[in-house]
Amino acid sequence: MVVYIVFLKIVFTGQRKLFKCLGVSFDMNLIDGFKDDGGGISRENIKKIIPYEDPFLMIDRVLSLDKKHIVAEKEVNAKEEYFKGHFKDFPIMPGALIVEGLGQSATMLVRYNLQDHEKYDVLAYKIRNAKFFRPTFPGHKLRFEAKLIFRVKMVWFVNGSVYNGEKLVSKVKMILAVVDKAMFRGRYSHKK
Repeated sequence: MVVYIVFLKIVFTGQRKLFKCLGVSFDMNLIDGFKDDGGGISRENIKKIIPYEDPFLMIDRVLSLDKKHIVAEKEVNAKEEYFKGHFKDFPIMPGALIVEGLGQSATMLVRYNLQDHEKYDVLAYKIRNAKFFRPTFPGHKLRFEAKLIFRVKMVWFVNGSVYNGEKLVSKVKMILAVVDKAMFRGRYSHKK
């Protein structure tokens, strides 16, 4: 029995080295460590994964996240700053911020697929198509659903939909670029 266990250990270690050479990782994705028992991620833990903070964090929680899909949500609150100046006396959420919420969700999805994701920044490269079907008001709960379509090197193509309940609010196609964080920030930090 002991000999068999030692044999398995040697074989598995050899396979790990082979797979590591091929770029396959057996290590748990670090983002999985932020998930709760139901597979969701809280607002506080989202802040530990993507570089956003209040008042600009546009997602309150991640409901589910795997390598191909993410579902996140936001409760639209009447006290949010942008309601003071956007459609005065008729609070309506700006479409650009709806797209931003979907983009932040897509950023989480892309990071989930990156090894050492904290070494990179995920940037909006192109919003290929954004359509809005109905307005969003305070009291609505938005659900952001994003799906990875494909990637070419460090450019990721994502399709997303935004819902209020079961009603479609928006559909967006976007392209995200992944860049080396140190190089990107170093290049532009002196240009503030």
